[in-house]
Amino acid sequence: MSPPSPAQSAEPARLTRSQEWALTLTIAVVTANAYYIHPIIGEVARGFGVGEAEIGLVPALNQLALALGILLLLPLGDFISNRKLCLVFVAAQTVCLGGMVLAPDLLLFTAASTLLGFVTIAPYLIPAYASKRIAPERLGLVTAQLTAAVIFGILVARVGAGIVAAYADWHTVYIAAFALMVAVTALLPLAMRSEPPAAKRAEAGYGTVIASVFRLAAKHPDTQISAAIQGLNFGIFTASWLALALHLTSAELGYGTDDVGLLAGVAAISVFTTPRLGRWADRVGARKARLAAAVVQLGGIALFYPLGFSIWGLLVPLFIVNMVGPTIDVTGRMTLFTLAPEIRTRLTTSYIMAMFIGGAIGSAAGTAIYDWAGWGGTCALMMAMSGCVLALSFHAERRWRAVGSVNPA
Repeated sequence: MSPPSPAQSAEPARLTRSQEWALTLTIAVVTANAYYIHPIIGEVARGFGVGEAEIGLVPALNQLALALGILLLLPLGDFISNRKLCLVFVAAQTVCLGGMVLAPDLLLFTAASTLLGFVTIAPYLIPAYASKRIAPERLGLVTAQLTAAVIFGILVARVGAGIVAAYADWHTVYIAAFALMVAVTALLPLAMRSEPPAAKRAEAGYGTVIASVFRLAAKHPDTQISAAIQGLNFGIFTASWLALALHLTSAELGYGTDDVGLLAGVAAISVFTTPRLGRWADRVGARKARLAAAVVQLGGIALFYPLGFSIWGLLVPLFIVNMVGPTIDVTGRMTLFTLAPEIRTRLTTSYIMAMFIGGAIGSAAGTAIYDWAGWGGTCALMMAMSGCVLALSFHAERRWRAVGSVNPA
């Protein structure tokens, strides 16, 4: 028997199931850091003796820094070991959380929170790392599992922070978060296998690396389509929840903010359904699964207006949209993860940047149109965006079949 070739010997070892779950837990913990402040923002403001306008800068700057970090740091994952980057930036998040715990005033607390956002790239590096270390037929399942971890982290952060702050105080929330990050930082080297030496690449300047993000996106039209679909999809998500908060607490309906918070718990369904739908996408193909999810999502959004004047009625479209919305994201990422491993991280960068741009547009447009045309106007906006998601998904599926690819993913 001939010895294995260098390319074969450098093949990354498969992740074990326990390592997959450890990476899932890591994503949940590091994602949660940006969302602890949401239910306790008033308590934090009172703790520092500041007003609502000032404390609002904390989450706003955190999200802006996150988007900037994705653009400036995530592309390095195609040139530097994903494992090394994850270990460094997860440790940096732990240091930043320690700074938030020890911050004596709002200025230092905000600075630490902003830097925390900038270095939060592990949730986007880990799926690309895992995609190179799992069997191709499990790509959808594992990608869905890692995507569900983001949702789970957000849910646990919002619910957990409120409970802890109710029985202790907001400061205890960040002490607990810091303890979780210390544990994750210590265990992550065991969850991420050491990588074989990478093939020698030509030296490239940092500016060249960043520019390559846009160049690679331009060379892969299918990636552009997936990014546009997810931008619209995330825009629907932000527009719907912001408008729902305004709609339910309006004088017409008179619900409280606690009712809005409880309604947000509907998103928990996606933690359970997303991995199952990801497994289904493995069988039928990413683009076909995305097209089916887009059809179901449009039907769910069509129910928002007729059922939107009762909190019980809203459960129906919310269940539908929260079931299939993450699946559209998962299948979009699957279209990236079937491309060459050395470019996946940079393609993911353009994909996620498009997602955040879409979310920002949805946030601004959703609230502005609600102010102008009420709940009906926002529902019309969501229908239009969902129609675009369906049209692009149909185009992507037809285009994929037309090129005659033998790979159904």
